[in-house]
Amino acid sequence: MHADERFRILVTGTNSGFGHLMVRELRKRGHTVCASMRDVDSRNQQIAGELKSLGVHVVEMDISKDADVDRAVGHALETLGGLDVVVNNAGIGVLGLQEAFTIDDIRHVFDVNVLGVYRVNRCVIPTMRKQGAGLLVHISSLLGRMIMPFHGPYMASKWALEALAETYRYELAPCGIDSCIVEPGAFLTSGIDSLVLPSDGDRQAQYGDMAALPMQICSGLYQTVGAMESQVPQVVADAVADLIETPAGARPLRITADTMGLDTPIQAMNQTLEATTAGIFAQLGFDKIVARKAPEAAPEAVPTAMAPGTDPTAAPVAAPVVEGKILPAPRSAG
Repeated sequence: MHADERFRILVTGTNSGFGHLMVRELRKRGHTVCASMRDVDSRNQQIAGELKSLGVHVVEMDISKDADVDRAVGHALETLGGLDVVVNNAGIGVLGLQEAFTIDDIRHVFDVNVLGVYRVNRCVIPTMRKQGAGLLVHISSLLGRMIMPFHGPYMASKWALEALAETYRYELAPCGIDSCIVEPGAFLTSGIDSLVLPSDGDRQAQYGDMAALPMQICSGLYQTVGAMESQVPQVVADAVADLIETPAGARPLRITADTMGLDTPIQAMNQTLEATTAGIFAQLGFDKIVARKAPEAAPEAVPTAMAPGTDPTAAPVAAPVVEGKILPAPRSAG
């Protein structure tokens, strides 16, 4: 894949939040997009209709169900004539004292945030290997690199997701496939009522006054983030779109998306770990094993239906990468 192509992209979890904005941004830039969500014909019917009006292909998919993922990814491959990029965005958040989450609570979180991603990737990777090119994008979190109280199961799932994504990075590089991780900060993408809360009220009550802290702290954080004009979810959508349009092989393993400054120490941590990993790989000889496949000559661009008002002769401009962040790509005037 090359930066001047229009890509065929599947984005999961697109009924709201980051995923919805990603689809709109990618479509605006002229890419062919298949958006997955649940309840296309009921709860999300209006949202699905809005995306369809933009030329987006919408498919029903519950990433926690094997058969559903197989069917939906197969539909996307057939409809788009293949896939160049998959954005694993679908996920759920949690809030509460870790001990009060039951085994079923934890299982549900991991089934979506970890196994759901694995299901989707396992369906699309064979196609990308045959193509000799592809990009897997994994939406993680700054909490996939650090620990804060009251989000335990969520953080555990994101740490696991990062391990999967980084392993893909090394094992798929010889096949010409990039695997990247996007780590957003705190954004108001949904309300507190959308978070998974602990099911064991008895365990929670045993903590006394401390049991009320998770909700109090989260409410305060929501107020802080809501008061920041720059900390808007579009920041993440733009970062993902710029990452996709970065030339294959030049995309960083991890980027952060945050305007609050919380990502600065995370970037330093990421750089240190990347250097450490590279040194260990060189010492063990892994650096040669996981070397990325050299890019082949650029194939013909995939014809796509352009978004209204898009100049069909204009190509996306690759965004420069600086210290783990992707800077906004230059836009033409007018």
